[in-house]
Amino acid sequence: MAFNRPKISVFGAGYVGSTVAQRCADRELGDILLIDIVPDMPKGKALDMFESGPVERFDARIEGSNNPDDVKDSDIVVITSGIPRKPGMSRDDLLKTNAGIVHSVVDKIKQHAPKAIIITVTNPLDVMTFVAHQRSGFPKNRVIGMAGVLDSARMASFVAMELNVSVKDISPMVLGGHGDTMVPLPRYTTVSGIPITDLLPADKIDAINKRTQTGGAEIVNLLKTGSAYYAPGSSVVAMVESIVRDQRRVLPCCVLLEGEYGLKGSWQGVPCVLGKNGVEKILELKLNDAEKALLEASNQHVAKAITECKQLLGL
Repeated sequence: MAFNRPKISVFGAGYVGSTVAQRCADRELGDILLIDIVPDMPKGKALDMFESGPVERFDARIEGSNNPDDVKDSDIVVITSGIPRKPGMSRDDLLKTNAGIVHSVVDKIKQHAPKAIIITVTNPLDVMTFVAHQRSGFPKNRVIGMAGVLDSARMASFVAMELNVSVKDISPMVLGGHGDTMVPLPRYTTVSGIPITDLLPADKIDAINKRTQTGGAEIVNLLKTGSAYYAPGSSVVAMVESIVRDQRRVLPCCVLLEGEYGLKGSWQGVPCVLGKNGVEKILELKLNDAEKALLEASNQHVAKAITECKQLLGL
């Protein structure tokens, strides 16, 4: 396979992975490789996407593979591989199964693409980002979890609905773990620079915060089977674009904290500058006591899950 542009490999050619691949191609961010264990499926999807190029007018190679060794020399690797929680499956079962999948994927990345930047999407997101970092041994700036961009996008969507304004003018901010304990920050969420605390009453803001925290579950309940993939896919692409094009955008991502926000050894979603080296800088917001307490609660929730994962994996 000849990849002349930045090489972006996506493990998992399901809904999220294929959305990432298509939108990366649409933006001409690089050449795309879809990798999946299902025989021929990633090749079929990749060919279909490539054939959309003459219509959408993008120049990008898109190929599919069943061989994880083809990740060789990738610049960015997105991990979407994993299984959703199924009826009768405990949280421990999900943790152990997906950790095993992430282990096998990361082993291939470490072997064949040791200079790559890893973006994890597999759930439980915060724990799987820890697993990818621990297994790879890569520096912390090159192992990043996608969560905050998605959570913030959901918050922005709900603010736009409530105020009946363009989503383009909303700059949201959500910290913490990717789950019910995430921390939406209304004080730092603005509409053309105006904090939403100046535009909406407290009860409306509380409702937006709650809907943001349960945004993923809301979509799962509506779909009946499966979960969100358009917004998660777009969120990954925003991160990839900032890295590939060295845009240095400030995006909330799951990263390892080593003293920031008073947390050490913690994997939390916080605003980061993303550039050609991955996480170029972690930005530390000034939080009030209430916000600090919420972030600490989120941290404890994630830390507990990581401890469970370590026990299950014998780490």
